[in-house]
Amino acid sequence: MKKLLLTACLWGGISVWVRAQEKIAITERDYGNPTVEMADTFRKEGKIYVVVGTLGTVLAGMFVYLIMLDRKITKIEKSEP
Repeated sequence: MKKLLLTACLWGGISVWVRAQEKIAITERDYGNPTVEMADTFRKEGKIYVVVGTLGTVLAGMFVYLIMLDRKITKIEKSEP
């Protein structure tokens, strides 16, 4: 049963990966497009700062967690003979 479930999960992951590789033709108009609507809207409404702040907070939290974890592991390694 475990092998069947594992096979089904792997097959599903592979099929998603294969579909993600479809190519879309890029035209000259795409290179010359100066407007990116999402970015312009975020800048106009000031939401880009919320996105950058949230990303910075998450990354800072991850770094702090990794540093604390490293210190704990080092302490445990030093305490064992």
